[in-house]
Amino acid sequence: MVTLQNAENALKSVYLGTVTDLLNTRVNPLLSKIEQTSADVWGKEIRTAARFGINGGVGAGDEDGDLPDAYGNNYLQFVSTLKNLYGQIEISDKAIRASADGRGAFTDLLNAELEGLLNASKFNLGRMLYGDGSGKLCTMQTKDTDVVCDNTRNLIEGLVVDVYNASGKKGTARIGYVDRAAKKLTLEGASVTLAAGDTLYVQGSKDKEITGIGALFNGDSIYGVKKSAHPFLKPYTKNVGGGIDEIVMQEAIDALENDAGSTVDFIACSQDAKYSFIDYMSSYKRNIDFMELDGGFKTLSYNGMPLVYDRFVPDGSMYLLNTKAFKLHQLCDWRFLETENGKILRQNQGKPTYTATLVKYCDLICQKPNGQAMLTGITRA
Repeated sequence: MVTLQNAENALKSVYLGTVTDLLNTRVNPLLSKIEQTSADVWGKEIRTAARFGINGGVGAGDEDGDLPDAYGNNYLQFVSTLKNLYGQIEISDKAIRASADGRGAFTDLLNAELEGLLNASKFNLGRMLYGDGSGKLCTMQTKDTDVVCDNTRNLIEGLVVDVYNASGKKGTARIGYVDRAAKKLTLEGASVTLAAGDTLYVQGSKDKEITGIGALFNGDSIYGVKKSAHPFLKPYTKNVGGGIDEIVMQEAIDALENDAGSTVDFIACSQDAKYSFIDYMSSYKRNIDFMELDGGFKTLSYNGMPLVYDRFVPDGSMYLLNTKAFKLHQLCDWRFLETENGKILRQNQGKPTYTATLVKYCDLICQKPNGQAMLTGITRA
């Protein structure tokens, strides 16, 4: 007979390992290439030493002259707080009782809930990877008297968002519909009215998300260090202002190799940048190569490197990344929150439902920000 205790045991002993593996390797091709480690985690912070430049203790000299002075490596200390990532599943008491006499029905129930959690995590983890840590989804603006989004790539039906204006938080609402062609969205209920200048964030997430790729290219500070004080931290950027081609891409790859000693092994692009690349290859009657990545992802290939389309890359943009410079520092891997009695299923107050919460405390650190590149302004011919 299926009971609440059976559900707890199944979630802990059977499902946790599978879900952890799926969240770490199969929700996003970039995440699957990034090393995850518990190193350099101190309390609630990540403190890691990033080496730059070369050791200075080299030189030539006379046969009986002085040896070169010894100079050690150059280091900067990167500091970041661990970010709190949560995912919840909910099971009703009625559903548990309805499946009490059938393990197959109960398994289907848990599978459906966990599949929903994985789909939501796939969207949010992918979005955060390419975000800047602020959690900002879009900004509302006026177009032909209508209030529209500046972009819809971070929006999806069902997402619960906080709406902010210049004065602060206006309210919280759930997205009912996204008109991607017209860049409009509809919020469920009428508690919040959108106006030009409003910004949207995932509920409760403003300035609390992991430090994604966007943070390397936005703002003057990264991991507590000012780029203006250390210009070598600035990554490579170039406005293409037209269609993409191999020369532009290779220039960026060579610049990273020569100036930062960084080897590109992963390319991520927006949809229009992908189409521009395909147009370029087709115009020269060149075959487009494909490759399969760990985690079952199939993607385009450029000179043996994966060229991945990701909806969360800004429009008209392409990232050329050295994934070996990134690490996801974590206090622990995904775990269920437990009560003092070791319970993971908790009844929602005043409701006949139970929730279980997955949690992970982590942040993404790039040891070589100047070893990454971003091409912008890519358009189709």
